[in-house]
Amino acid sequence: MKQVLFTDLDGTLLDLYDYSYDAALPVLKTLKRRKVPVVFCTAKTSAENEYYRKELGIEDPFIVDNGGAIFIPENYFSFSFECKKRGNYCVVELGASYKELRKALKEIKEETGFKITGFGDMTAEEVAADANLNVEKAKLAKEKEYNESFIFDEPKEKEVILFDKIKDKGFAVTHGGRYYNIHGKNADKGKAVKILTELFKREYGEVKTIGVGDSMNDIPMLKAVEQPALVKNKKGAWLDISLPNLYKAQNEGPEGWVEVVRRFIL
Repeated sequence: MKQVLFTDLDGTLLDLYDYSYDAALPVLKTLKRRKVPVVFCTAKTSAENEYYRKELGIEDPFIVDNGGAIFIPENYFSFSFECKKRGNYCVVELGASYKELRKALKEIKEETGFKITGFGDMTAEEVAADANLNVEKAKLAKEKEYNESFIFDEPKEKEVILFDKIKDKGFAVTHGGRYYNIHGKNADKGKAVKILTELFKREYGEVKTIGVGDSMNDIPMLKAVEQPALVKNKKGAWLDISLPNLYKAQNEGPEGWVEVVRRFIL
């Protein structure tokens, strides 16, 4: 049976604070040798995904901007399917455009007076300082297409107003390990995982899917796989969710990721 691994990046395969992944490298090499697809499923942009795919030597499809789109390398599957040709990729778009999302966020800010700062309001240097990135990686993080990450500098109880406003505008919101994200209501990690799983099934027949995450925006992905798994966050705790068959790794970030892969794949 073909196994397919869907994984979040920040706080999961990558350390939440310094983005290190050294602990995962030996396991990634083994997965590549065994031809186990490693599918990034993340809030990161396509540019950021490209960077980490190159760094880690991964050539499998990836899901960007919290399920905004699926990027599938050209000729990755032996059959054709409906998608948008873009460079060396076949792209399945699910999300709203960045322009629409920026407009909605600006309107909400004006209507409520909330302190909302999107990546589009910040320079690469400001994003770098806030997200603990170097400037080059911050530039990649700003190349958004299907979602906008933003800082919500208001008391927690005002979240409900923000969420309602975003819903009224026809969009959805998720909260990752670090930022809030506004995106199209059809942009969903779970939907993207299901679409890609069907493509893998067409190619290989029987498929077993494993998903690893750490935060709220990973829940749709975890619900869409056969074997969901959580790594601990920096506070040494797991996300408070209940799912059938959910595995909780004893370790944080990349170390927890390795634990999951060794248990269910290797």
